Amino acid sequence: MKPGKLDCARALLEPLWETKAHSPTPGPRSGHQWHWQDVKAYITEAAKLTSPEVVERRVLRLMNPEPAFEDDESTAGNLAAAIQILLPGEKARPHRHSINALRFIMEGHGATTIVNGIPVAMNPGDLLLTPGDCWHEHYHDGDRPSIWLDVLDAPVHNALGIITFEPGPVAKEKMPASLPIGAFKAPSILPCGISHGRAYSPVFSYPYEDVLRVLDHAPVGPEGLRAVRYANALTGGAAMSTLDIQMLGLEPAEPSRDYRCNADFIFLVVDGEGTTQVGDETMSWSKYDILTIPRNNWFHHEARSKAHLLQVSDSEMLRRLDLFEESYRS
Repeated sequence: MKPGKLDCARALLEPLWETKAHSPTPGPRSGHQWHWQDVKAYITEAAKLTSPEVVERRVLRLMNPEPAFEDDESTAGNLAAAIQILLPGEKARPHRHSINALRFIMEGHGATTIVNGIPVAMNPGDLLLTPGDCWHEHYHDGDRPSIWLDVLDAPVHNALGIITFEPGPVAKEKMPASLPIGAFKAPSILPCGISHGRAYSPVFSYPYEDVLRVLDHAPVGPEGLRAVRYANALTGGAAMSTLDIQMLGLEPAEPSRDYRCNADFIFLVVDGEGTTQVGDETMSWSKYDILTIPRNNWFHHEARSKAHLLQVSDSEMLRRLDLFEESYRS
């Protein structure tokens, strides 16, 4: 029986059978690669054109090559990434937002991030966390530019309509109260706190040398490589509630297994050279190149020299929603 036509739009009603609602998500989008020599040239030029005093944060956003809609802020699906630069003597004034962010320091010594009043050094290879609703600001006392990768869960907050933003300055007495945990030492391990009713990890900084020390003793996992997960020291779970963050260790001529899941990925090549196969596309990478692999793509890595890759995905959020799916093939 062919359904009849029902005109009910004036009542803000619509027959479901006449729409594409609930249609399956289209097939996987293409991955993309940013070469470091190109990115560094542009961020260096940006440093000449403006300052944090004018624009608050001097940032170049990594744009999605296949945006899902107009004004899509994502870099890959639920992830947004950007490169930020701070010059010697500069300060980026405090603010806070509901969005969770991480920073992986790539170049420069002498810069500091202050998270809820606690200073955290920004050294190359270190991973820093800025949990949602935590006040944060940056200043630079070094003698060379400090450059880092930002990864945020902004697309998730945007989709849910829950983004908040509050500019500084902030009086010290207005900083959120912290719960002291004497087993940990600052600045790497910091007091756990609560902002806007949200608990966050007590760890704001993961020094690179500590990560490598653990990675060297990690067993080879099901992916065929070594991996260390950045974790919340109190819960043992993910360091951030929406983002899964790992450091991967690859040995030359030992490719990882072909892998596919419904999470989005951003990879930063911390050191080494190699290739990543994404579907039919081969990406050849070297230090500080950035790769995106959108959900549902088959991919694997193969290093030409010993390599380390920072891997960030939204798999933690999917796991918490009981929506995460993954598979391997030989």
